[in-house]
Amino acid sequence: MTRLLDIFLSSIAIIILSPILISTILILKLTGEGEVFFLQKRVGIDKITFMLVKFATMLKNSENIGTGTITVFEDPRILPFGHFLRRTKLNELPQLFNILYGTMSIIGPRPQTKRCYEAFPKSSIEYIKRVKPGLSGIGSIIFRDEELMMHNHEDPGMFYDKVIMPYKGLLEEWFVVNNNIYTYFKLIALTVLVVLKPNTKMAWKFFNDLPQPPEELFKYF
Repeated sequence: MTRLLDIFLSSIAIIILSPILISTILILKLTGEGEVFFLQKRVGIDKITFMLVKFATMLKNSENIGTGTITVFEDPRILPFGHFLRRTKLNELPQLFNILYGTMSIIGPRPQTKRCYEAFPKSSIEYIKRVKPGLSGIGSIIFRDEELMMHNHEDPGMFYDKVIMPYKGLLEEWFVVNNNIYTYFKLIALTVLVVLKPNTKMAWKFFNDLPQPPEELFKYF
């Protein structure tokens, strides 16, 4: 059922958003480094890697510069137009084609690079590997401002590994346990609301049984 919904909804979204997709392609081609798409290996269901596609927002070879696959607030590797794409989340739209192809779902755990995937606690990975990664999901919504969170710490990498990923893992465990059509549509609705009016706190109004954040993160929610 979810697969049929993914195909139907992603197809509709591609048609409706085609003017935005085409305009973004043209702007990227004419600005920055002229790169349109960014392809990167991510870990999917059953720990199988796949090629995720996004609109390019950073310098070429950015994975080997600075903080690697971890992006921080005001990261100097981000291109001028890339800031807009990342802030509005428009850079994620090409993943609609990942969904059509079947490597992703509309809703699921955020697809991670191998380095970030392995930062999840092993207990969380046992849950996460059971489902397809998603364009959106509870982890993506709660950590919409992840880059800003890390910006406030002297050691972003340590904060990411020791604080963010353990809690994100708990959120994704919650999703897998509660993965059904009802949750699917509620998370789609919540995603739309958060995009229109950024407010992470809305997640707890939609789902009152979410795992509570650790003290180090509580101030952000």
